[in-house]
Amino acid sequence: MSPHASLINRLGYAGLIPFVALSALMWLVAPEFQPFVAIGLSGYAAVICSFLGGIHWGIAFLEDDPDHLVRGTGFHFVWGVVPALVAWIAVVMPAFAGLPVLALLLAVCYAVDRRTWNSPALRPWLTLRFRATVVAVLSCLLGAIVT
Repeated sequence: MSPHASLINRLGYAGLIPFVALSALMWLVAPEFQPFVAIGLSGYAAVICSFLGGIHWGIAFLEDDPDHLVRGTGFHFVWGVVPALVAWIAVVMPAFAGLPVLALLLAVCYAVDRRTWNSPALRPWLTLRFRATVVAVLSCLLGAIVT
């Protein structure tokens, strides 16, 4: 286990606080305030999706040789922009439609990471990613239900 595993876990789980808090708030605020909370939840989910895509760019720059960067884009570069683009579209949609799109995107991001990062050293991180994904997806779906 990495010496930074404790910090990574704390930061990863702390990143769920906005998902859970905003999802709960969707159910607690008066209906006239729900659109504002939904914007916050959608925006946060979109930022996280963009972050998850950006990880692939960072890995691609570390792993790919300079010739590859010139010749082609590579999987990591292409996939790295997909979450941001889809999340951007979801944010401009009404919350009842955009939040489920973001939930699906978060699940797809996990599936891609699970398939891409198969090193045994990453198993603890993938466990964190799975748990965080479940909570984030449920938060988005629960927020969508109330809209």
